[in-house]
Amino acid sequence: MDRWLGDGGMPLLSAVGASLDAYGVDGEDLGWVTGAFTPLQLACNPHGTVQAGVHAVVLDAAMNFAINAALSGKDRTRGTLELKCETMRPALLDASYAVRGEVTRMAKQIAYAEASVRGHDGVLVSRATGTFLLHRDG
Repeated sequence: MDRWLGDGGMPLLSAVGASLDAYGVDGEDLGWVTGAFTPLQLACNPHGTVQAGVHAVVLDAAMNFAINAALSGKDRTRGTLELKCETMRPALLDASYAVRGEVTRMAKQIAYAEASVRGHDGVLVSRATGTFLLHRDG
């Protein structure tokens, strides 16, 4: 997993100003990831506000990474089945935000996760929940 730190293997993340910086597993299968988001111009509308779709990309990537952190061997997420994203406050061009993704439940073929973007004061900016299809190797 270390090789995917940074842009998570997706250049789009770094292009919009996001990075995944640390990960781990709490308990048996509750993976998590933390990161940073300093929105670049590509992520924003002409008024300097991050578009909701960019929030969704960052949050989806954080949830996927958290799930993969908890999987062993060649087991990996296969795809996002469902994604719900809510934006509560604007994220602004060049401001700094913290990203966190975590697994809420892991089953044999499906995983559930949540992620958030927060200001460094802890104020919630956006959040998402998702359901993910798993590929189990064996």
